[in-house]
Amino acid sequence: MESETDGDGRTTLEEQLIRVGFALGGDDGCIADARQRAIAFLKQAGEDYGLTVPARAKHLTQLVVSELVTNSYKYAPGPVLVELGLTARAVEVVVWDSDPTVPAARTADPGRIGGHGLEIVKAVTDALTVHQETVGKRVAARIDLPGGSKTPRV
Repeated sequence: MESETDGDGRTTLEEQLIRVGFALGGDDGCIADARQRAIAFLKQAGEDYGLTVPARAKHLTQLVVSELVTNSYKYAPGPVLVELGLTARAVEVVVWDSDPTVPAARTADPGRIGGHGLEIVKAVTDALTVHQETVGKRVAARIDLPGGSKTPRV
């Protein structure tokens, strides 16, 4: 992680990422568990570093975590790994699973029941990438924070 110094020589966290990761067992409660961990992380990181995470960003983070973990739960056997990150500029959500198939958003179809998760994630995030890994894939989403130029406390 790179740190910067401001005019007074103090180190800032402008580009440093506050990060947490956890594994989910892939059981029925893993989606709710992931949402709860996401909101707890944002709250704690905000308190510890003086970052203001707006309610909208918190809700979008929970939605993105829920949709990505749901997809992993439905289509990939085994555990799901989740990594959450926070800077003064954005929230990052990364989900790893064992299925190497790269998901693709389907064309919009209001008559279709289900299958809209990736469409939703693409609509509410500022960046979405999918990378095949040696085992499985990694899906990364970024939710930009408004006024992301604030320098958090060290």
